[in-house]
Amino acid sequence: AAVAGVTVILRDTDSPEHDVAATARSFSALPGVSVLVAAEVAPYPPVPLPAGVAVLALRPEPQRSPPRPELAVRTRHVALVPDGARAAPGLLRRMRDVLEAAAATEVKVVAAAVGRRRPRCLEVEVDIKAWTGDQQGAQQGPQRCGALDGAPAVLLLRTRDLFSLPFPLTVPVVTSLSLQASLRGWRLLLLPDSFPLAPRPPPSPHGQWRARQSLQSQHRALLDLFGLKLEVLPDGQRRWHGCAKDTPRCFGTVLAQTPRYLLSGRWTPPCCLRALRAAGVRHWLEGGSLLGAVRLGDIIPWDYDVDVGLYLEDVPKCRWLAAVAASGRPVEDPGGFLWEKAAEGEFFRVHFSRSNRLHVDLWPFRPGHRGMMTKDTWLGHAQDVEFPESFVVPLGTVTFAGVAAKAPNDPRAFLEFKFGPGAVERPEYPNPQVRRL
Repeated sequence: AAVAGVTVILRDTDSPEHDVAATARSFSALPGVSVLVAAEVAPYPPVPLPAGVAVLALRPEPQRSPPRPELAVRTRHVALVPDGARAAPGLLRRMRDVLEAAAATEVKVVAAAVGRRRPRCLEVEVDIKAWTGDQQGAQQGPQRCGALDGAPAVLLLRTRDLFSLPFPLTVPVVTSLSLQASLRGWRLLLLPDSFPLAPRPPPSPHGQWRARQSLQSQHRALLDLFGLKLEVLPDGQRRWHGCAKDTPRCFGTVLAQTPRYLLSGRWTPPCCLRALRAAGVRHWLEGGSLLGAVRLGDIIPWDYDVDVGLYLEDVPKCRWLAAVAASGRPVEDPGGFLWEKAAEGEFFRVHFSRSNRLHVDLWPFRPGHRGMMTKDTWLGHAQDVEFPESFVVPLGTVTFAGVAAKAPNDPRAFLEFKFGPGAVERPEYPNPQVRRL
């Protein structure tokens, strides 16, 4: 059973200029406080730690049992302390008392600043399905926050709560804990108190550069661990962490019309949706893309391509399609988009780039018997049915991904003709036999 007291965990000790020995010495002198130095490997160069301070190695090693950091903490409460902090008499105890007084609320973490700068108090919404983290500013002062940012802080919480998290000691600690707290509806209570910060000589320009690089690397690794491709910052700016023009797309080959991310409870990564929107559309929207336009004015959140119909006789009028049709080889246009003949049937694809294979499918139609439009090859999709040419003579428009896109003149009737009554109001994944919405 856990015992009264607080275990201090020092986590950010990867810099050669760390202050871990003095920080550990300061907190280990407090009554009822034990100190652990948690790191992937023991600090290097070796650190003369005070008596009773143990190193908790987090990286699995083939010659020993897997790390179980929760077994090393025997107290009811744990404090995550940044490097360079100094103990303040009675402050850990006050933080613990405040936490216990808030036991009936959603407050699971009590925080106090380290040094003169106070952290920013933020509201954070993590949308795992949309691969997105949204941050919004909050008022300063003693308050309940969704997250902290911008300055070091000591975080105190119950040991059982910390080790109920999937990534309890992942760095950067404050960001990692804030993201996980957001997913669980936890709140952080920021106190007006603060811990002293040890005076240290300013780092050299190279040291500053190394510190920035380390923090950026930790941040990228953390977002990758959480599967976040997009950060919406408090000022509204967007920071992208997913695929781009010069990278592969975020998902592999799609089988049974069901991308792997749907099986993980996620929708199409936002970077992929952005790339699909950037490709643009001409002629008329087809299939799931038209469904998205009518339902949302945009791409369906779980779609992974865009479908566009065109007249077969108009293929020679498009420079890039004509070049593909004539040579049979892919053609790259000045915008970096790659046009090619699809291997699966008589249609074309426009890829976002040679590296990133997000694509728009271009389906050539031709007038058939009794005024019908038909494709030369059918792939077995629900949308692969002949339809009256009157749907596209004349063409109409719909809003799609921020532009006025050409579409059948009666989009709802067109969709119900292909997918059945109620297709617009009843969304469903492409292959419900594999994954239902």
